[in-house]
Amino acid sequence: MRALFVLPLLLGALAPALTAQDKSPVYIGGSAAMPFSPAVKVGNILYLSGQLGTDSTGKLAPGGIEGETRQALTNIKKLLEANGSSMDRVVKCLVMLADIGEWARMNTVYVTFFPNHRPARSAFGATGLALGGRLEIECIATVP
Repeated sequence: MRALFVLPLLLGALAPALTAQDKSPVYIGGSAAMPFSPAVKVGNILYLSGQLGTDSTGKLAPGGIEGETRQALTNIKKLLEANGSSMDRVVKCLVMLADIGEWARMNTVYVTFFPNHRPARSAFGATGLALGGRLEIECIATVP
């Protein structure tokens, strides 16, 4: 009998999440030159494509792993803010490193971009990152 009372409460609590999942994706930005969208919004979730440490001219930032990490996270911050989110709303990041041995040096810069919270994160070593980059970072964030 108690289960009959709990089920409607549970379904009521899940309704907002189920509604958010039903929303169609919104593909943000992109160009004919790139085979992907920089960001896709589904409900209140913003999925960012991987960001390299490139400046506005498309060149890799100087300074090795530290410079590229700073630039990639600056690019992420700008993309989040342009879409109504922020670094404080990032819930998950994935870091791909050309050399996993540079993880500690990348991490010293990475943590400065998340002073209020630490999102969930995965990192792995990869070969052949685009443009010969040292890293690529992708994130998932919420949008209010």
